[in-house]
Amino acid sequence: MDSSRLLGRLQEDFDLLRDAVAAADPAARVPSCPDWSAADLARHVAHVYLHKAEIIRLGAFPESLPDEHPDPLTALDTAYAVLTGRFSAHEPGDAAPSWYEPDQTVGFWIRRMAQETVIHRVDAELAAGRPVSGIPGDIALDGIDEVLKLFVGYGSTRWKDDFGTLLDAPDQRPLSVSTSHHAWTVRALPGGVAVEDARTGFDGDALVSGDAVPLLLWLWNRDGGEAVRRTGDQALLDQFHALRTAATQ
Repeated sequence: MDSSRLLGRLQEDFDLLRDAVAAADPAARVPSCPDWSAADLARHVAHVYLHKAEIIRLGAFPESLPDEHPDPLTALDTAYAVLTGRFSAHEPGDAAPSWYEPDQTVGFWIRRMAQETVIHRVDAELAAGRPVSGIPGDIALDGIDEVLKLFVGYGSTRWKDDFGTLLDAPDQRPLSVSTSHHAWTVRALPGGVAVEDARTGFDGDALVSGDAVPLLLWLWNRDGGEAVRRTGDQALLDQFHALRTAATQ
C-alpha cells in the first residue's frame, strides 16, 4: 500500500484515538485490554511512537528513550509529533532498522504505526464507551495481510519459542482465510507457518472468512468474531486460533 495513504490514515486514526482518550475517564478500563486503563493505553501508544521515532533517528534500536511527560495525553501528543516529524524528514525507502528482516526501511514503520494506531484507536473508543468508528476496507485488508504474513508467518519462524509447542508436530493441512477481495492460504509447518496469497478462499480443509473489518478486529482479539465465519475441520480451526493468538499476544 502506498505510504502516503498510510500516513493520511495514521493522522485520521490518531485524531480519533486522541479524542477518545481525552473523553474517557483516565481510570476507565479498556474492554479489549482489561489490564489497561485509558491512561495506560495512552502511555503505551506514546511509548511505541517514541521508540519508533528513535529507531529512525539513531539508525539502531535504542537502549533508552527520552523522558515522557507525566500527563498521558500530553505524552501522547508529544510522541506523535516526534514520530510524524521523523516520517516527514525521510522518504519511505530510506533505511531504518526493523524486526522484519525483508524490510529495513522507514516505510515499514509507516505501515506498522498506521496499523498499530487503527487497533489502539478501537481500544480507546471502547474505553470511552463510544461506538467504534469505521475502518476503510483497504486499510483493513492491509492489516489482515500484515497480521498473517508478518506476525503469524514471519513471527513463527523468528520467535518460534513464543508459539510454545504449537509447531512441534502441527497439522500441516492448508487453512484458507478469505474476504470478498482477497484470500490467503495458511499452513503450519514444523519450521514455522507458511502464508501465501491464494487465488480463491476455498483451497483449504478449513475456512475463516468474513468482511475485512470484522476479520481484522477478530485477528487482533478486538472482536468476538460473530461476523467471522469458521467452517471446515474443527481441529484445524482450533490450531489456527491458537497460532494467531500466540502471534498477537
